[in-house]
Amino acid sequence: MKRTFLITGASKGIGRALSERLARDGHQVIGLARRADDPSFPGTLVPVDMTDRAATQTVLTDLSARFKFDGVVNNVGFIELSPLGSIDLDGLDRAMSDNLAPAVQTVQALLPGMRERGWGRIVNLSSLVVLGVARRSTYAAAKAAMISFTRTWALELAEQGITVNAVAPGPTETEMFRANTPAGSEAEQRFLSLVPMKRLGRPEELAAAVAFLLGEDAGFITGQTLFVDGGASIGKASI
Repeated sequence: MKRTFLITGASKGIGRALSERLARDGHQVIGLARRADDPSFPGTLVPVDMTDRAATQTVLTDLSARFKFDGVVNNVGFIELSPLGSIDLDGLDRAMSDNLAPAVQTVQALLPGMRERGWGRIVNLSSLVVLGVARRSTYAAAKAAMISFTRTWALELAEQGITVNAVAPGPTETEMFRANTPAGSEAEQRFLSLVPMKRLGRPEELAAAVAFLLGEDAGFITGQTLFVDGGASIGKASI
């Protein structure tokens, strides 16, 4: 069955790979991104800065009137690196707000339609860093909150035909990852040392996991967090 999904942060990385995957599967994809000047996007790409709540609400209100959304993927995220001792409190507030408010705002805008139709899928992107990675206190805190959202919303919506799950990527070959972890750097080697498979994930592999949770076959799965991380969440490979 053809479904209509909204994906935030859809122009690059995991969001773009997911958009292409869903479009290939025959679904309608509406993407949100800061820039929408990409004629190759496999759907409708709408420009909006999701840290601007008023602009975001205007876009979401318009889209909710134009489309009957079956689900949403809260993929947009913002990383701020700071070791303990150098965490700026204003930066902490900003990191929590920028990572969490868009998810809440987007779900609340689309929820009435999903409730009315008695079917829906919500997938939140978390991260392996919730298990502990140096210099990522603020980002990890925000992504841990995404897991908490997932569990709470799943309980609230369980009887309404709407599932809520999270996907927690390990280190993945995306533009955002490379902005903070250059190829061949010590930081890259630290991440790879955490991954028993000794490689980075591919955006297409993350997209496959999200696509499954959006599908009919995942109808009895809710409130769960799926780590897609090459085994990093279970510890180092034996030697």
